[in-house]
Amino acid sequence: MCLGVPGKIIELYEKEGIRMGNVDFGGVFREACFETLPTAVIGQYAIIHVGFAISLLDENDALETLELLREMDAAGKGQNFLELG
Repeated sequence: MCLGVPGKIIELYEKEGIRMGNVDFGGVFREACFETLPTAVIGQYAIIHVGFAISLLDENDALETLELLREMDAAGKGQNFLELG
């Protein structure tokens, strides 16, 4: 199964000529490539799939999705989606 998870962009930087950033997935922090989203800025939310930012979304949608993933994890109906990396 493939899953894109929303996260808040907390840092953007260049690494070896590639636009990268750090993303907060509700307390879980990961590095992601932002080369595909050149207009992304710190504080926005992005969908991250296998380490690549694939789209931006608004904060309400991001927080709602993160809460649903937490509920799924708490109910034992799936993997710990927020720990996937």
